[in-house]
Amino acid sequence: MAGSTTAERGERQQESSGPPPVRRLRPRRLRTIIILAVALVLLGAGSVWLLYGSQWLRVERVSISGTKVLTPAQVREAADVPVGSPLISVDTDAIAARLRRKLPRIDVVDVSRSWPHGIGLKVTERTPVLLVAKGRNFVEVDDEGVRFATVSEAPKGVPTLELTLSQPDSRAASLRRFGEDRLVREAVRVAGAVPAAVARATRSVKVRSYDDISLELSGGRTVAWGSSEKGAAKARTLTALMKAAPDARHFDVSVPIAPASSGS
Repeated sequence: MAGSTTAERGERQQESSGPPPVRRLRPRRLRTIIILAVALVLLGAGSVWLLYGSQWLRVERVSISGTKVLTPAQVREAADVPVGSPLISVDTDAIAARLRRKLPRIDVVDVSRSWPHGIGLKVTERTPVLLVAKGRNFVEVDDEGVRFATVSEAPKGVPTLELTLSQPDSRAASLRRFGEDRLVREAVRVAGAVPAAVARATRSVKVRSYDDISLELSGGRTVAWGSSEKGAAKARTLTALMKAAPDARHFDVSVPIAPASSGS
């Protein structure tokens, strides 16, 4: 009995250690898999054809919003959107880069697809905060110090920037040390820091050196601002000083803790 039992166990061991049985797909299941695979291939091919080969999803119109000084026609021409091309293939980044290159007045542009046939261009134009005289024209400077456009007429309410740095003294040394672009940015910072009421009355911002910036206001009044540092403190001091001495002609806030006014 014991020998017979041992043999039976050996046979069972050989059967269990062999390769697992191969499961064969039923004909119906195999047919279903083939049909699904073919359907997926056809769906993918159809989607590619719909997006790239058909006439249904192609660029037919270009909509433009956000323009103020620029015209929609100028933006449309500079964008050079490939009308008639498949909408999916339009390179929106290339259009945005082309607009900023051709139209420096544009600060930000959002190019989007408007299915099924449109491209949308939403632009944000730069706003001038200072003007630099150039012959009979004016160069507009934005709040980052970027000179972005030349115009024949000065926009209303935008002060001019005067760089009086040609003298062979410390002013010229300031120009050599900081560079004209840096001094322009400092003037922009000052123009952005002055109180709103003073900004409306500002006719020009004069830069003699890095720490010698002044404002010329309407009515012949002047403000010695100094450098662009501590702009918020100088703005508060100037507001209080002008209220305390409304008839003064000159205000000095270059040292905001020790302001002064003079003239009447």
